[in-house]
Amino acid sequence: MSSSDHPNTTPISIIDPMPYMGINLHSDGTITRLLKVTSIKATPDSTSLSHVLSNDFPLNPSHETSVRIFMPKTAFETSYKLPIVVYCHAGVLDLLQVDSIFSHEFCEALALHLPAIVVSVDYRLAPEHRLPAAYDDVVQALHWIRDGATTQMSGWLSKYGDFGNCFLMGSSAGGNIAYHSAIRALDTVNYLQPLRLKGLILHQPFFGGLKRTASEIRHIDHPRLPMSGNDLFWELGLPIGADRDHEFCNPIVGNGSSRLKGLKELSLQVLVMDCSGDPLIDRSMDLVAMLKDKGVSVKGDFTKGGYHGVGLMDTNRRESLILKVKEFVISSIDE
Repeated sequence: MSSSDHPNTTPISIIDPMPYMGINLHSDGTITRLLKVTSIKATPDSTSLSHVLSNDFPLNPSHETSVRIFMPKTAFETSYKLPIVVYCHAGVLDLLQVDSIFSHEFCEALALHLPAIVVSVDYRLAPEHRLPAAYDDVVQALHWIRDGATTQMSGWLSKYGDFGNCFLMGSSAGGNIAYHSAIRALDTVNYLQPLRLKGLILHQPFFGGLKRTASEIRHIDHPRLPMSGNDLFWELGLPIGADRDHEFCNPIVGNGSSRLKGLKELSLQVLVMDCSGDPLIDRSMDLVAMLKDKGVSVKGDFTKGGYHGVGLMDTNRRESLILKVKEFVISSIDE
């Protein structure tokens, strides 16, 4: 449904966003994060019982950014190299990290069942670091992967990773970050060789706009993503003075970025996934329609039910999600 297909009178979300977000917002624009999320330590020891190894590596010490790499133990036994998936975690721009249980367990499952080497980027969070800081961090991670920052990292990636089949994926805010990072990476794509981006996977991407869509109105006070919380996340994440029709938030404003033609020229495959229970599904559908109009090879996968974040929190939906990602990766890779 188009974002214009709703009544002129827009309802207002009545939910207080602060308890939902798990933050205290201070008068100077800073926040205190109160949300308690379990953190998982990396498992780099090959003798561990885990089916997937993981390890942390610094990305940019001055920015205090890092990456967590996940590799299935089956990589030691296969005669072929595994595709590389660069993953941007969820957290609506302000919350969570690569070691948060939702991010860690999803990346473990992704690495195991694709199978693939997953590089999860611990990008800078808003409001301390507003957009485009996170986009810059992910682009830097792509160059870091290409360069081979450390001997051990090089051992995992250069030994077992297929640099010719790299995919950029993100969930929720990570979907937004993956999208804009892919567009930014187009400017330096020749310098990324031998790393070659083959696909872009946007899982319930976090986009918005000033004018409410029909699905946002339908789910105005959804307990998983009320629009009051959605709006505050954007207020904290966008450049100071920008509104929700800024291109970082609304990718279809002005008929999209002029650089989108680069996705077509690279023959980059795009998969956008969402569900009807997500208030943002209309945004995802509008994005697919725009990309198709631009000649980009894009597939929309829209299911019934669910909610924003269901693929990370519900084990059954996660399995279904990963199966669809696997099918997309297989269909996109070079043999």
